[in-house]
Amino acid sequence: MAQSQKETFPCGTPKPGAETTTEPTSGSDAAPEHDLRGKPVTGRPITSDMTTFDVLRDSMPAFGGRLVSNVYRILERVVEEDVPLVIAIAGPVTVSRQHHAWLIPLLKMGHVAYLTVTDAICYHDGHDILKQDDAPVIYETLIEGLDLEYRKANIIRVTDCGFDERILFDQDRMISAILMQPEFQRKMAGPEFRHLLGLWYGKLEKATGTQPGLLSTCADLGIPVFCGAPGDGSTFLNATKLRAMRDAGIIPRFDFELDIYAEVLESCAYHLWGLRTGKKQLAVLILGGGVCKNFTLQPEPALSQIFLLDNIRGYDFDVQIVGAQVTDGSLTSCKPAEAHTWGKVSKEALVASTESVNGADYSTIMPFIVHGLLQRRAEAMNRHPHRLYDKRDGLVAELMNEIKTKGPELLESIRFPLVPAPAAG
Repeated sequence: MAQSQKETFPCGTPKPGAETTTEPTSGSDAAPEHDLRGKPVTGRPITSDMTTFDVLRDSMPAFGGRLVSNVYRILERVVEEDVPLVIAIAGPVTVSRQHHAWLIPLLKMGHVAYLTVTDAICYHDGHDILKQDDAPVIYETLIEGLDLEYRKANIIRVTDCGFDERILFDQDRMISAILMQPEFQRKMAGPEFRHLLGLWYGKLEKATGTQPGLLSTCADLGIPVFCGAPGDGSTFLNATKLRAMRDAGIIPRFDFELDIYAEVLESCAYHLWGLRTGKKQLAVLILGGGVCKNFTLQPEPALSQIFLLDNIRGYDFDVQIVGAQVTDGSLTSCKPAEAHTWGKVSKEALVASTESVNGADYSTIMPFIVHGLLQRRAEAMNRHPHRLYDKRDGLVAELMNEIKTKGPELLESIRFPLVPAPAAG
């Protein structure tokens, strides 16, 4: 009897429970219920003429290496099939210069739909503008042993990167001056705020001859930037200072206000766009977990559970590199299979296009992933970025039209007997 076709994971391991049949082997009383064997484990010998993507695909056969290989293979599919990619990234990616090294090159490939970051990433993105003469803004520090000396010398340390304390005060002054500009004196969603901030960073980068940073690049490419916890960083702390100065009568006016409701609604509109347009698929790359991960996974339950819309599903491709072990119980640690129970990852994705590298530092993996993708992309035709920021008003309007059709169900969803009914008899 011939063996039936098996559903496989990216690494070739059969899906648990997939229906397969095999002939009995010699000495066996009965055939096994399932053939649990995957593809042969082989390691292609590394040679000097191999590309990075050759190594990632063929020379990382087992253990953590296979997980990294799976992440690369899935992202390679995302790029080659032109599936919009959402990136959630936590950690000091700008203060550590990782945005220059591999994140911006990834954005320029044109496949990223939007980003979710921390407020701190936006804040530290502006430091290069503050350089003086030829002195470095960010320099290497030791992780252990010199913190008492660093503090005496007014050096701020972020892991193994450091900068002079004056940078913080100069950044605060620059952010405050930008926030006082006329275009900020109104209520707006976070992506618009970070777009305007990126435009200002871009102007100042050009004026100072500074390499373009993350926010200015996103503004140039039309990539929306979200922040799930805007109050957890110094960009918003400076806005809070200006609001307090206005209320204390120190300055006559400061009308900037973040509209958190509009920010969440906008993220839902982009998710709906991904499910309704083009490939009708979405991919997510999660780096570092935390609030950025949670915010990026929330559009599916918001659309299906909260707004009660039909035909909503989660991401079709889900890969993540996070530092937390799965047993710590945090959202950062949970794998795509757990997210599937919430509906945030589709059933089809769980079978063939998800992978999680837990307990890993994405700074050690992503440079090679991006290099491999860039090598592969050089073989394909160039594409234009999605520029979702330019479409934001229309996409939010489309979402609102769908929400209106659910009026009766939504009215029912807000009714609940807060006062218990009296007991019978």
